[in-house]
Amino acid sequence: MSDENLGSVQYGRPSQVPFGSLTGGAPQQHQVRHRQLNNPSGTAASAAAAAGVPAASSSRPRATSDYGSIRASALHQARLRIESDVDCVSYAPDVTVEGTERQRLVDNSGEWYFESQHAVSGEELLSAKFESLDYDTCENSLWAAEDQSRTVWDLRRIELCRWLVHLLIGVVTGAIAFFIDVCIEQLAKVKYRYMKSMLDRCIFHDCLIYALLLWIAFNFIFVLIASCLTVFGEPVAAGSGIPQIKCFLNGIQVPRVVRLRTLVCKVLGVLFSVVGGLAVGKEGPMIHSGSVVGAGLSQGRAASFKFDLGIFEYFRTDAEKRDFALRRAFGAPVGGVLFALEEGASFWNQGLTWRIFFSSMTSSFTLAFLLGFYRGIPNDLSNPGLISFGKFDKLDYDLLHLAIFACMGVVGGLSGALFNTLNEHLTKFRHRYVTSKLGQLTEAVLVASITAVTSFVLIYTVRSCQPLGSDQMEYPVQMYCPDGKFSSMAALLFQTPEAAVRSLLHDPVGTYSVTGLIAFCLPYLLIATWTYGVMVPSGLFIPSLLIGAAWGRGVGIGLNLLFPTHFTDPGKFALIGAAAQLGGIVRMTISLSVILIEATGNVLFGLPIMVVLMVAKWVGDYFGTGIYDMHIELASVPLLPWEPPSRSAAVSAQAVMSSPVTCLYRQERVSRIVEVMQQYGNSKLWVRACIVDGCRSPVV
Repeated sequence: MSDENLGSVQYGRPSQVPFGSLTGGAPQQHQVRHRQLNNPSGTAASAAAAAGVPAASSSRPRATSDYGSIRASALHQARLRIESDVDCVSYAPDVTVEGTERQRLVDNSGEWYFESQHAVSGEELLSAKFESLDYDTCENSLWAAEDQSRTVWDLRRIELCRWLVHLLIGVVTGAIAFFIDVCIEQLAKVKYRYMKSMLDRCIFHDCLIYALLLWIAFNFIFVLIASCLTVFGEPVAAGSGIPQIKCFLNGIQVPRVVRLRTLVCKVLGVLFSVVGGLAVGKEGPMIHSGSVVGAGLSQGRAASFKFDLGIFEYFRTDAEKRDFALRRAFGAPVGGVLFALEEGASFWNQGLTWRIFFSSMTSSFTLAFLLGFYRGIPNDLSNPGLISFGKFDKLDYDLLHLAIFACMGVVGGLSGALFNTLNEHLTKFRHRYVTSKLGQLTEAVLVASITAVTSFVLIYTVRSCQPLGSDQMEYPVQMYCPDGKFSSMAALLFQTPEAAVRSLLHDPVGTYSVTGLIAFCLPYLLIATWTYGVMVPSGLFIPSLLIGAAWGRGVGIGLNLLFPTHFTDPGKFALIGAAAQLGGIVRMTISLSVILIEATGNVLFGLPIMVVLMVAKWVGDYFGTGIYDMHIELASVPLLPWEPPSRSAAVSAQAVMSSPVTCLYRQERVSRIVEVMQQYGNSKLWVRACIVDGCRSPVV
């Protein structure tokens, strides 16, 4: 096949066809050569120009260091849609491209090839394990005949079933959220009641080492259960699940991401992770769980357990499954819809907006209804959702406040970028060295044990005592404080992270000291950075909010000491710090603003929240991508960003294709197609090109 007229790369957001011809693996040291084939004009320069590659001349743009970022985006992120003038289909065999530190394009007697001197590891290359999902309608004669055979009543029945499935998804998702919330609350009560009893007894009998061992034992057992569910049950249940769901919604079939087995491991694992004392939350895993519920109920069957109810067969397509998987379980219906739109999917329509909003509303109603029964007030539907910061009586602000909030946004962007950078290096280390199941289990229980030791040391060393009654925690720890007082550091660590966030937002002035908050914030930031990526189900929202609320309240306390008449409420600064930290890590703006407004119940504070989120995103984006996009790249998932990298117009198909090329023509023997598919699989890059004289028309 002649590749004279291979066109330039066109970028598209969804990866309908994964770019799997460049696969990951062990670091090697190779060169990938793309040879310029015979050119009818007889000159290498004209051949290069026809191929979309700059000719070797004094006016040719040089392959500067920008080519590294251009190539990295092309290799890391997804399919390439080739539009050109060669009328055949090329099939690129597997090849591993190595090297990022030194790379250049070389023009040598009509041969263009990529030269590399330094190897890179497998997490920086595309993985061949990902397949594409077919979100496009195959409009053939069979489809047209089936479509014409449907009556008006058939269409109405299908639409009614679609709304019914969304109703069921909302109810089931709300019930799962209720189950997780109640289990965490009850298990945490048991854990902290025994630990408080042991601490109070050991203070007088000089046996604090036994209290520490009990704390480690609690964390060890709970986290071990969560890690076993993930490592041996379903590895894709690890983490928050948001990066995987984002890939699924954009056309990439992540293996087992929406299976019932994944749901079971996710739900059970996240409650043990939270109770195990890890710096994790339940919100991210609930998003993943809601997507699994949506994708599963809409199919009327479960592949993991091999049963089929024989219902909803019309919805058994990739496109329908994708639409039902757009679930959000924040307890914030409007914010959930915007989250799905901003962070999740690139396939959207107006009808989908209404159905997702209806399902989110149903989920919130179900959760509030069940919580009302659980708390003994059956008719009370004012119970908060999964994210609730409690009610703020007064959140007034002026221009001076707004300027300070913007500066806090800068701090949030910087600390978020630091968090992402550290977590990126830790994730790369895990991909290289923590690959065995035993190693993954060991890391999880090691993190749990170190978290317990760090918390105990903080309570022991930071002796900040406050009068009883100034905090609403159920099990106040006296430690070495005088009678009638409790340790404010223990107030943060002797409860779940979500309860600690509410304490920082609503405790009265004087409950915490600046030194105590700094002593808490720095170790917790490092522990949270290490924890995200461990083989347990883990959310990122609550740990990020807790870190930001800690340093934000410290800012509020400092301002209150300097200007006691103007800055009277450090809680509002804790809220702004929480928003800044979370925005600096995840880099969301619109949806996160609405979620935080719904969580606070005060729409008047929307402007400061929007300002701080925008500033945090701008600052953080200067240093790199958000945490979810970063983990998508590290997982070698072929997903393209919204926009191509700058100065990428000169990159042609040859720069990312292997040689020699295997061709399939439109009129091809079945045996030949089967042979090629068996040799290369179906997850490789198919290139549509157009014809030179004598070549038949392409097959897709």
